[in-house]
Amino acid sequence: MRVLKEENSPDIKSYLMEKKAIVDKALYDYFPESADIEPDIIKAMQYSLFAGGKRLRPILCMAGAAAVGGGESDVIPIACALELIHTYSLIHDDLPSMDNDDLRRGKPSSHKVFGEAVAILAGDGLLTEAFSIMTVPGITERILPESLIQVINLIADAAGFRGMVGGQVIDVQSEGKPVDISIVEVMHKRKTGALITASVLSGAIIGGGDKSRIEAIAEYGNKVGLLFQISDDILDIEGDSRVMGKKAGADREKKKNTYPALLGLKKSKQIRTKLLDEAIESLQNFDEKAWPLRRIARYIIERKK
Repeated sequence: MRVLKEENSPDIKSYLMEKKAIVDKALYDYFPESADIEPDIIKAMQYSLFAGGKRLRPILCMAGAAAVGGGESDVIPIACALELIHTYSLIHDDLPSMDNDDLRRGKPSSHKVFGEAVAILAGDGLLTEAFSIMTVPGITERILPESLIQVINLIADAAGFRGMVGGQVIDVQSEGKPVDISIVEVMHKRKTGALITASVLSGAIIGGGDKSRIEAIAEYGNKVGLLFQISDDILDIEGDSRVMGKKAGADREKKKNTYPALLGLKKSKQIRTKLLDEAIESLQNFDEKAWPLRRIARYIIERKK
């Protein structure tokens, strides 16, 4: 099958901006008003949700649907739910008992603004609201019931102890201790990679991809998920705090186990390049509709924050 060469594909930054605007509008539309419910928790949830995120996971969901010939608009509810889950994880990651970060996306972290208790509850609220969005009939009526159940189960696994939560436990318990690179790989794949894989895979499932394409998309997600976290590890060393919106060098200060810490920058960059090549190779049987996935993989390396 002929594939579109990357150099002939549209501008990825314009694509990302366009899709981000769609996701942002949907999030505003879906998100509850605070008139008749507790205003402080809604305010805290909105503070982090609308703090300027890239919306990469929802965009991957949309791109996954498009790659298999599905409609991007059909997956919007799932895409928004994924962003709520991601945002909840950031609020909890920043807590004093976790990474103890004062800044997120260039703004004070949730617990610095609302206090630790409300920040925890804001994260809890976002997580549960995500599953509410995915199960409201009027919102998800264009998704086949069997596909919706499969996707909800996939996302639950990716967000829970089998995925993101389990990876965070490994991160917390291994901080400051010598570990093997295989442990770091498992940690990255679960803490970061699982939800990224679930994002693009959810789109492909709802988009009606056949078994071979679903398997290829899953392989792409696995490679890109690890690629993303290794890039984050490298940015922590080489990035500019003003651009990233958070303090550079934090991983080293906290003695976190990262690819650069264990293998060095040069080797980490070599692994990152290999993962990029493998991610793009996994899409070799897809046509030009998969160009966003190819370019997003490269964008992950090129980004500055």
